[in-house]
Amino acid sequence: MHDLRAQNLRVEFARTDHDITEAQQLRYQVFACELGATIGNSGYDSDRFDPYCTHILVREEHEGAIVACSRILTSEAARDCGGFYSETEFDLKPLLALPGRIMEVGRICVHTDYRRGPAIALLLAGLAQFMEDQKYDYLIGCGSVPLRPDRNQALRTVGALIARYGCPETFRVTPHHPLPVAPVADKDESGAPALLRAYMRLGAYVGGPPCFDADFDVADLLIILLRSRFNRRYLERLLGRTYKQQVA
Repeated sequence: MHDLRAQNLRVEFARTDHDITEAQQLRYQVFACELGATIGNSGYDSDRFDPYCTHILVREEHEGAIVACSRILTSEAARDCGGFYSETEFDLKPLLALPGRIMEVGRICVHTDYRRGPAIALLLAGLAQFMEDQKYDYLIGCGSVPLRPDRNQALRTVGALIARYGCPETFRVTPHHPLPVAPVADKDESGAPALLRAYMRLGAYVGGPPCFDADFDVADLLIILLRSRFNRRYLERLLGRTYKQQVA
């Protein structure tokens, strides 16, 4: 990976089991302690997909703490572990039938103290670099809209995202546990989480209706980003000239 840095943060891949454990602890802190997800009380967020994933980390350089993380499950690794995580929520047959290679991203989270800085942008830059370096044609992942505290407003936000960024029929997937979303005239997605808005600015599609994730109490949308549609200018604006120089 090129040297991706911003302020006092850097991007790296997990190299040891300890690195992965640190990421799982951050995931638990964000998903369970902060957002109230029902994922046990072990202090770690882990599942059967983790051993097959490439884990990408944003680390604070002075103290060495992991402040943001995500994971990548490639189409090759997905075959070894029985499929993508997204397949637990969506019927992906239309996507899996397309020519080309797929990488799935998931479990993106950022420590609360670093959400106003470049941590999300660095994660996205690392994922984009992996996609380009390894020649993956499609990036997919579950993008979540919390249903609390205002479920109706959350579903209006979901409807706005679908209306504005809905994918071509060729890519459209079907949720296993659908949530009813009424059509909306106003395509204002300003209520969406920052990560989802960033995906859209990068050129992503919304892959169809949402799936209800009861453990996390969220409406999950399948996000589909084609390498051919990648909006590099947006990422350059997020990270500045450093990113442009490093991936040139």
